Amino acid sequence: MSEDGDTSQQVVEQDPEQDSDQDSEQVSPQLTSEAPPEAAGPPEVQVEVPPGQQHDLGRPFVVGIDRDAVVHRRAVVRTVERRGAWVTLAIAVIGTVAALYALVAFRGAGMWPFALLLILAMVPLALSTVMVFRIQAERQEWYAANELPPVAMRISARGLELACDGAAYPVVLPWATVRGFRQQKLLGQYVLDLSLARGVSATTAGVRGLDQPSVRTVVKPNPLLRPIGLFLVTALDQPVHIIDEAMKHFSDGRAGIDR
Repeated sequence: MSEDGDTSQQVVEQDPEQDSDQDSEQVSPQLTSEAPPEAAGPPEVQVEVPPGQQHDLGRPFVVGIDRDAVVHRRAVVRTVERRGAWVTLAIAVIGTVAALYALVAFRGAGMWPFALLLILAMVPLALSTVMVFRIQAERQEWYAANELPPVAMRISARGLELACDGAAYPVVLPWATVRGFRQQKLLGQYVLDLSLARGVSATTAGVRGLDQPSVRTVVKPNPLLRPIGLFLVTALDQPVHIIDEAMKHFSDGRAGIDR
């Protein structure tokens, strides 16, 4: 009897412990499931950055380009350049003919030094006309062999990367070599004209692509020809003020757009 009583007593004493263990096992998952999210660490939140604020993350700010607008602009630029070249050639021919006429008409008057100087002054005009047609021919060949890049420029901490019309590869400019863009109205449309720091050339350290002929006609145009601008504002997929903010952000305020 004593042994049975002891065993029964042991069973009675063990049942509450087992029940408590089972209750704890049943309650623990509930507590775990009902625990606040802070106990397992803060949840990860994915923030979508608007296109105009992507440069705040340190990634390159990419400016796309409208193909139809660029193709139309190419045709306008080609026509204007040809007209300017023909006008320049006409001035060169008129000046040369006038100098030769003065030599013949005023023979013995001692005007040959002035006539010779006038002829020499007309030579650069004629050479600039030849250069324009040669560059246009090379540019048209490049247009036919290459597709228009979808990106006009990339703005990053390293500097500017520009896709110039007719260039075989992009133009790379560190921030120390560029002052930004000037917004001008040319041929009835607003364009962005690149502004370089003083003394910057194709051989400057870090600069790449300025020695390409098609780039020289846009970035450093002939003083006898009217500038045509580097980018058409309406062809860019980002507003000018957003591009200005991105340039100031990555260049620490050293470069921007002068409007």
